[in-house]
Amino acid sequence: MISLTERLLMEKAILLLVLFVSLHIQKTYTAEIAMISDSSFLTEADTLVSPAGIFELGFFRPESSNNKYVGIWYKKISVQTVVWVANRDIPVMAASSGTLRIVSPGNLVLMKGNDTNDVIWSTNTTSSGNVIVQLEDNGNLVVKERIEEKILWQSFDYPTDTLLPGMKVGRNFLTGKEWILSPWKSNQDPAPGEFTWSADTSGYPQIVLKQGTTVKFRGGPWNDVWFSGDSASTRNIITGDMVINETETYYSYSLLNSSVISRLVLNSSGQLERWVWVDDGEKWQIFYQLQRDFCDGYNICYGYGTCSVLTSQRCSCLDEIRFVPRNQNGWETADWSGGCVRQTPLDCKNGTDGFIRYSNVKLPDTESSWFNISMSLNECREKCFNNCTCMAYANIDIRQGGSGCLLWFGELLDMREIPDGNGGQDIFVRMASSEIEIAQPVSENKERANLKIILPVVFLGVLLIGLGSTWFLFACRKRRDSQSMRQGKKNTKL
Repeated sequence: MISLTERLLMEKAILLLVLFVSLHIQKTYTAEIAMISDSSFLTEADTLVSPAGIFELGFFRPESSNNKYVGIWYKKISVQTVVWVANRDIPVMAASSGTLRIVSPGNLVLMKGNDTNDVIWSTNTTSSGNVIVQLEDNGNLVVKERIEEKILWQSFDYPTDTLLPGMKVGRNFLTGKEWILSPWKSNQDPAPGEFTWSADTSGYPQIVLKQGTTVKFRGGPWNDVWFSGDSASTRNIITGDMVINETETYYSYSLLNSSVISRLVLNSSGQLERWVWVDDGEKWQIFYQLQRDFCDGYNICYGYGTCSVLTSQRCSCLDEIRFVPRNQNGWETADWSGGCVRQTPLDCKNGTDGFIRYSNVKLPDTESSWFNISMSLNECREKCFNNCTCMAYANIDIRQGGSGCLLWFGELLDMREIPDGNGGQDIFVRMASSEIEIAQPVSENKERANLKIILPVVFLGVLLIGLGSTWFLFACRKRRDSQSMRQGKKNTKL
């Protein structure tokens, strides 16, 4: 027989066991949540997961750091790869705990513990309706009204060091919002570093990499296929897009194969890196890096100079017949800071200037430029010809024979030679009329020079063939006449 005391102890033990199991089941269930709402929040033990389980949001610690941050990473990848950080400037200290929750009226906040008065980070949003927070399968964290689904805030508007497919780098002219990439300071510190990748919209929009306020690299203006000067080596995995209109300008990309996992990262050293996940090796493989070489440095050869990695003398003048180094002695000792100048000054006021085409060029810096997307190339030429401060022109769109007009004013800066088929373009540079008439450059007028050699040779060949044929016919006729005379004499004798 079991005594009453023993029975009570057994019942208590069973009750405790059931309570422990139920708590464990509840914790397992709440470790991954689908949304944050007024009634559910996220602690350091929880993660917010996208519908298909592609991305995950939660608290993390960078490498050996004890500081805690709220970030987003790939859920299905074995190597934790953080693509976005909320509180990158202000970490949750090791001794504290953090909670991510919605507070009235519709504001998502990160706070210490449950103290709403100690807010570390906030979306600064307000709403009169019911608000929820969800993580989408593209990696975008969205704060929106539950009923109308109006988006109040999204993480894609606040990039950190990573550009995911569908994210933007650029500017909204109506709201003043800028989408800028900035790297981590180090592997242990996700605070913004000294580099930025952003849109320069002072002329024809271009995406530039800066260190502080100093431009370090630019890919060249967008030509509706790629950036002028880009080797286009990523065309087999991504397709890029540059939107330019009155309300916004931005660059974004999408993956050609949805099964490929790829991201673009600005690292703490100021390198833009394209990474691709390799399933077999369970590792990230670097696919593409900018800056690639010496000539990717900004404005290495200065005005009217072009850079080439194929020659020992990295810099040369755009046209060594029509341009000369401003400082020849410096040029010979790799001091290219003076750039190049024209041999013959322009004479625009007399209307005698013309243009010469140079091919396979990374188009110059467009900071001082003007553009029109609907003009033809001939209209573009006339526009530049009639403005004495216009130094060059080119098509904006290289598709289907080319369209659009891009004009440059002032010196042409940051050009490089591009191997044929690797992203270079044609540019038409203003020249004095006397310079157009002299020996032709390697570009547009090389064919004319070849014709001047080929045509006389062809003419001489035809002439020799004609003379030879005439002589041959004359010789044959003369021979037949001789034979006829001899035959006639024979017949007379007979």
